[in-house]
Amino acid sequence: MGNIVWLASYPKSGNTWLRAFLANFIANRADPVPLDELSNYAEDEANPDLFGALAGRPSSSLDISEIAALRPAVHAAIAERSAGTRFVKTHNMAGSFDGHPLHNMQVTAGAIYVVRNPLDVAISMTHHFGIDTDAAIERLGNESVATANDELFVSQILGSWSMHAQSWADIRHDRVLVVRYEDMIEKPVKTFVKIAKLVSAGQDRARIERAIRHADFRSLAAMEKQHGFIEASDTGARFFRRGRHNEWRELLTREQVQRVVARHREQMQRFGYVPAGY
Repeated sequence: MGNIVWLASYPKSGNTWLRAFLANFIANRADPVPLDELSNYAEDEANPDLFGALAGRPSSSLDISEIAALRPAVHAAIAERSAGTRFVKTHNMAGSFDGHPLHNMQVTAGAIYVVRNPLDVAISMTHHFGIDTDAAIERLGNESVATANDELFVSQILGSWSMHAQSWADIRHDRVLVVRYEDMIEKPVKTFVKIAKLVSAGQDRARIERAIRHADFRSLAAMEKQHGFIEASDTGARFFRRGRHNEWRELLTREQVQRVVARHREQMQRFGYVPAGY
């Protein structure tokens, strides 16, 4: 068994919140871990420097198939740098692309997948990516979506929201934990205890509660306001905007909700996301 624990999610679904909790839990400091130190506790598998080093040329010059071919070696290199558990962020769906695994299972120890109601994901996407709501809904349903290959991240394979959620939730393994973003908000201690247990980080309740406070949305938003955050988009929108759920009830039309539910009903039912009357 390997040593990488994947911190996985569709974009705008709570991955950074999860990483912030784990960083604060591990660090166990009196003050919150600064945002620019999160990478010390969880690497990003889409780090362009890692791909460029193996390719021998800038990762921005690689096409998506070349990136896919390099991925297993990149993951092996990440695993080799740490003797113990290594948390690694990924927005890739589970599975393969162009004949290459999106996650190197030979160096994998487990995974935590955060799923979020696609109705709220759509709202968050409009702010982060600078697109309108209809474009966000279209993107959620597009089975061919991949992220851009730029100076910050290499391309990651998303697929549609349903494909992404199903690919991870269908994995039957005691080292793969699926958590709902909404439960992280409504039942934080219960949810984060499960996460701590999975990664064998202990279950000290006081330590967990302090890590939850330090990773609270208001704390993260305040740090971003003061110091910025490298993962914020170039649209000028704040990365940590509101951290709410059910915001879609105020901002989506009934027709827009119907479109999302019609496209993603099966997986939305699976996670309890289909609203009454739809």
